[in-house]
Amino acid sequence: MKLNNTYTQDFEHIFTLITEARNRVYSKANSELVLLYFNVGKVVSEKVSSGNWGENTVQQLADFIQSKVPNLSGFNRRGLYRMRQFYEVYSDNQFVSALLHLRNNESKLNKIVSPVATQIKQNQKVSPLATQLQIAESELIELVLSLMTQISWTHHLLILSKTKTVEEKIFYLSNCITEKLSKRELERQLKSATFERTMLSKQVVSTMQTQLPENFFKDPYIFEFLDLPDGHSEKDLEKAITLNLQKFILEIGKGFAYMGEQYRIQVGSRDFHTDLLFYHRDLQCLVLFELKIEDFEPEFIGKLNFYLEALDRDVKRPHENPSIGILLCKGKEMEVVEYAMARNISPAIVAEYETKLIDKKILADKLHQLGQILDKTEQQEKEL
Repeated sequence: MKLNNTYTQDFEHIFTLITEARNRVYSKANSELVLLYFNVGKVVSEKVSSGNWGENTVQQLADFIQSKVPNLSGFNRRGLYRMRQFYEVYSDNQFVSALLHLRNNESKLNKIVSPVATQIKQNQKVSPLATQLQIAESELIELVLSLMTQISWTHHLLILSKTKTVEEKIFYLSNCITEKLSKRELERQLKSATFERTMLSKQVVSTMQTQLPENFFKDPYIFEFLDLPDGHSEKDLEKAITLNLQKFILEIGKGFAYMGEQYRIQVGSRDFHTDLLFYHRDLQCLVLFELKIEDFEPEFIGKLNFYLEALDRDVKRPHENPSIGILLCKGKEMEVVEYAMARNISPAIVAEYETKLIDKKILADKLHQLGQILDKTEQQEKEL
């Protein structure tokens, strides 16, 4: 049926109203479902922990629910224990303390908390000798719940089953909310150890004389989707990235707008071409990715700084922030990078890239080792 152009705008408006209403209904239904699982998990946890219920009682509960509502899924024995884990993880003092730390850290948490706090009645009595953290836990329970209801139960199950530490859980919970990750995107972040790589980048950046956003970059970057041969050239790498641009942006992080490859800048009478140029909406600056298929060499920094200076002088607009450079190398020796960056004033980072997924344990061990090195260095500086 052919639409009359006269009514098209009205029809589109009505369709938008329908879509928005459906999204609100889905969001409300998801919030109620997540809260239901939390509350059921709370009852199961308290009954089992106090010894009022045995292991068989949980199975009896599952059978009872099944007899009442035969078609209701998710409330078998396994599902009930998942709900118990869900409650115990998110109501733990350490988890609440981590949320409190985030909230106090430049109100970062306020950016991801739902504007309408979830209402929940607490029957727990607070002891007069309760610590400040315990009081904070009671006060923050609505905050915790308002965070949890912003992502689906499937997302929660992935985070609970694939992460170990509180820091990891907070990281992926925040990512799911702020970046609106789909199930598939969250699965890839977990599989590619995004948390470990982001933390590695954070610790590496802290050793350099440069100002970069916290938890923004990764090291290494994982490009397993490029399907590159072992002997690929820089041209092959750049071409593969442009052909898989959507997946590349998912790896480097949302908020990037692609401006082009081999972006031409003119200095004097000469033309120069950068590799991959992006604009980041949140940072409001140009971000240049320079690609190297070999290990890092100090002279790479000079060329990167030259490009950043040219971009700032001739491409950056007055209201925008200074351009950022990311040098992607096949490998690097950290001490060489530190020397090369010691007097560098441009916002830049040197990161490795991999064309295959790395074992998460290897990255976790690397993060632990780097943390020990930095702690030792800090201790030596204090002794001096």
